[in-house]
Amino acid sequence: MKKNETRISEFILLGFTEVLRRLQLLFFSILFVSYILTIMGNAVLIILANIDYRLRTPMYFFLWNFSILEIGFTTAVTPQTLSHLLMGNKNIPYVGCMMQSFMYFHPGTTGLFLLAVMSYDRYLAICSPLRYPSIMSKHLCTSLVVGCWVGSFLLIISPFVVFLQFPMCDSNILDHFFCDITPLIQLLCGDTRILEFWVFVTAVLSLLGTLTISVVSYINIIKTVLRIPSATGRKKAFSTCASHFIVVSITYGSCIFLYINPGQDSKRELAKIVAILNTIVSPLLNPFIYSLRNKQVQDALKDLVRQLVAIAKGPGKS
Repeated sequence: MKKNETRISEFILLGFTEVLRRLQLLFFSILFVSYILTIMGNAVLIILANIDYRLRTPMYFFLWNFSILEIGFTTAVTPQTLSHLLMGNKNIPYVGCMMQSFMYFHPGTTGLFLLAVMSYDRYLAICSPLRYPSIMSKHLCTSLVVGCWVGSFLLIISPFVVFLQFPMCDSNILDHFFCDITPLIQLLCGDTRILEFWVFVTAVLSLLGTLTISVVSYINIIKTVLRIPSATGRKKAFSTCASHFIVVSITYGSCIFLYINPGQDSKRELAKIVAILNTIVSPLLNPFIYSLRNKQVQDALKDLVRQLVAIAKGPGKS
């Protein structure tokens, strides 16, 4: 039996382990630098993809939209975590907690849908190169991105509304560093089995459903690439997909552990570490993975830097 119902006005986030609390200032510094680099890295990708003619392709259109999602996804969690680490105040209002939870899952789920779209885009580019320009029109690309946002909203809004109908029990201690759905459900009063099943089904559809699209796409990509007679051609084809494949692996690996992996009660501290990977490390790595492995992005960045240096020098200066 759950405890008596009560009206919760705020939650207390337990945050990280005692070891990390002792290293609070160091952890704050690392997290702060990581967040700034995440914003800067993704912002640079967004700017480059919109101003450089070489990057005005469907792949980079999806990529800069994915960068917007990454900025929103990590911003839903990281600033509040930084504030708690710096100020020592672990409280978060009930309304703020609900908003954070929604703003975390909506762009996060949209990102999964967009990764599936990006996988399909790579499949068409490699397996149907002649038909690719006509299929992936600007209108279709825009429609796919909008569809990712709308589909994500429709998928998560129902269980979220049902969650809000449940009263809280008399505990407001949340064993996490942000308002994640799993510890929040544990604070609800009443029979939450249907809600838990609904959340599980939502996670399966958003995670395994989109992952299936990515896996099928890459299986067909690999089959097509292996039939290319030239080793140089195979290497070039694989290189266009390598960055996206790395991002897919990191994102899905951490999400599946957090939201589909059973028996998390005994792995709460490990779940927090994986959540750090998912909410902070992954958005940080994504722009650098794409830029470091992609010559087009590197060339566009070099050109942008040269233009900025020329502007800084001003006219008439060498």
